[in-house]
Amino acid sequence: MKRLIAGVVLGVGLTAMAHGAGDPAAGEQNAAVCAGCHGQGGAKPVMAVYPKLSGLGEKYLYNQLVDIKSGDRAIPEMTGLLNAMSDQDLQDLAAYFNSQEMVVGQANPDLVEQGQALYRGGNMASGVPACSGCHNPSGIGNEPAGYPALGGQTAEYVIKQLKAYRAGERAGGANAGIMMDVASKLTDAEIEAVASYVSGLN
Repeated sequence: MKRLIAGVVLGVGLTAMAHGAGDPAAGEQNAAVCAGCHGQGGAKPVMAVYPKLSGLGEKYLYNQLVDIKSGDRAIPEMTGLLNAMSDQDLQDLAAYFNSQEMVVGQANPDLVEQGQALYRGGNMASGVPACSGCHNPSGIGNEPAGYPALGGQTAEYVIKQLKAYRAGERAGGANAGIMMDVASKLTDAEIEAVASYVSGLN
């Protein structure tokens, strides 16, 4: 009997962990306004400096939406877009975009070796940790920790964000301190290489 109860509790716990608080179907109804920049389903942004939103991780997406709405993360293009949305609306949007499939791009063949070495092993000489430690060797992120998936993200967007972290321009959010520290140790060439690598990672 104890095993049965333990099994039920474990099963319910895993189910709760597997599903976030958002409703993807409800989120789809509010996602139309996002398509103008991020593309249908958040998979093909109209400009490479805009992020792909598909499959990034529900917790990460929700946290970013909250930060953008509150102004903790300033994105001029999104000013006012989330003002009328409730917290549940934001959760639903995050669930919707996370349920969409990431479209993986093609890394620059000339940068793959350097990018892969950085992503998987970091740079011991300069103190850069391996990206895979938080974002998963396959680039799928870490949902419970709120670390986003990177595999398939546009290289241009990753470059823009790493440089923003390095300059202290993206300082909001729970994990900003970690990323600011990492980015402060990256050269422009390393940023370009690792960004290109993750754009083709799946």
